[in-house]
Amino acid sequence: MNTTLPTFDHPAYRLPKPPIAETPEEERLRRKRELAAAFRLFGRFGFGEGVGGHVTARDPLRPNCFWVNPFGVPFEHIRVSDLLLVEETGMLVEGEGLVNLAGFYIHSRVHAARPDVQAVAHAHSLYGKTFSSFGRPLDPITQDSLAFYEDHSVYDGFGGLVFDPEEGDRIAKALGPHKAVILRNHGLLTVGRTVAETAWWFISMERSCQAQLIAMAAGEPTLIDEEEARQVAGVTGTADFGWFNFQPLHRKILALEPDHLD
Repeated sequence: MNTTLPTFDHPAYRLPKPPIAETPEEERLRRKRELAAAFRLFGRFGFGEGVGGHVTARDPLRPNCFWVNPFGVPFEHIRVSDLLLVEETGMLVEGEGLVNLAGFYIHSRVHAARPDVQAVAHAHSLYGKTFSSFGRPLDPITQDSLAFYEDHSVYDGFGGLVFDPEEGDRIAKALGPHKAVILRNHGLLTVGRTVAETAWWFISMERSCQAQLIAMAAGEPTLIDEEEARQVAGVTGTADFGWFNFQPLHRKILALEPDHLD
């Protein structure tokens, strides 16, 4: 009798891959639909804070442009048809509505610095902005937080409202090659190779901040061993794993709020 246990590379554990569009037009629609779904989910998770917060997706037809939510529209109301296409200089290319100036300066500079990423997410979520006040990275105290082990950074500065591209450049530099950066006294920012992955990293990082805040309030959390942390991060911190984790939430919002596709 063979008692060898299957490894993660075994076909039984092989993860699905993000779909590959046949045309740039098809890819554009897919990104916009994922973006609208991400906003609806962010609204359900309570990530909105007045007019603050933005998620962007690079346009496959015009890589120097990105899709973003209109300024002042609640996350819970956003539809595909509401999204704005903005050029890297700030010019509105498509859509009707106001562009969040702070959002533009952050996202345009991150997109410029990271041509490898498709999307960028930032919001003033409760636990993310609370944890950011410590100006420190997440500790490896839960299995879920290990997705960010050695793959996130801290922007140890606070320049107030982001009203110039230089602050966006500083944030992009602090992010570096990582999937996430904690903006001190501000909140969280995540990036990814798909909109779905990017949104999942934000949701998961927010929950990881919540878990660490609770653990710190209760006592002294036990850290996970470095070798074990790296092994887990090598699976749960991958782009495909991030994309796959978003799929149940995506199916949920499709069933509950199909009007976001309008």
